[in-house]
Amino acid sequence: MNENQPNTLPPEYFDQVYQANRDPWGFESSPYEREKYAATLAALPREHYPEAFEIGCSLGVLTAQLARRCGQLLAVDVSEAALAQARQRCARLPHVTVQRMQVPEELTDQQFDLILVSEVGYYWSAADLALAADLLLARLRPGGQLLLVHWTPPVHDYPLTGDDVHEYFLARAGEAGDLRHLAGQQHETYRLDLLEKRA
Repeated sequence: MNENQPNTLPPEYFDQVYQANRDPWGFESSPYEREKYAATLAALPREHYPEAFEIGCSLGVLTAQLARRCGQLLAVDVSEAALAQARQRCARLPHVTVQRMQVPEELTDQQFDLILVSEVGYYWSAADLALAADLLLARLRPGGQLLLVHWTPPVHDYPLTGDDVHEYFLARAGEAGDLRHLAGQQHETYRLDLLEKRA
C-alpha cells in the first residue's frame, strides 16, 4: 500500500489526465492493451451473461468487445471526457448503457451476472476497496462472476497496487464466505483473477 497516497483518487485527477491526452493509456492503439483485452474476454467461461457491469470503462474499447457477450451491459466511469468517447464508440449498441458513476460512493441497486473490475481497483483507498467489495458482492447474483484485471507494478500516484486489490478479494474467497476463486493468471505486468459467488 502506498503510504504517501492513502486516499482514493478523485474524479478531477482523471479529468486532468484526459484533458492532457484523449487516450492516455493507449487503449485504442497499444498491443499490450489488445493482448490484455483478448485475455480478459478469453477468461470468461460463459458465452453469454444476461446482465453485466463494467467499472472504469474509460473510452469504451473493452466495453464494445465485452458487449458481444452480454444481454445488457452497464459501463461506468468517473471521467466525462472518457465517457464521451465511450458513448460514441457504443452508440450503435442499444443494449449498452454508458453512465457516469463514482464507485463506491455511487452505485446502482441492480443485480448482475458478471462484474468486471479492470484497471480501477488500485485507484481506491484501502477503506474504499473494502467498501466496494462489500457493495459489489451484494450486487452479484448467486452463481454470478467477478473478473479482476489489473496492472501490477507500483505506480507512485496510486493508493494501492493491482496485487493489493487481487489479494484482498482472494483473502475473502479463502475465508468461509460466499465467494470462490475459479481461475487466475499472472502475466509479466498484469494479473487476472476470476471469482464466483456461491449459489
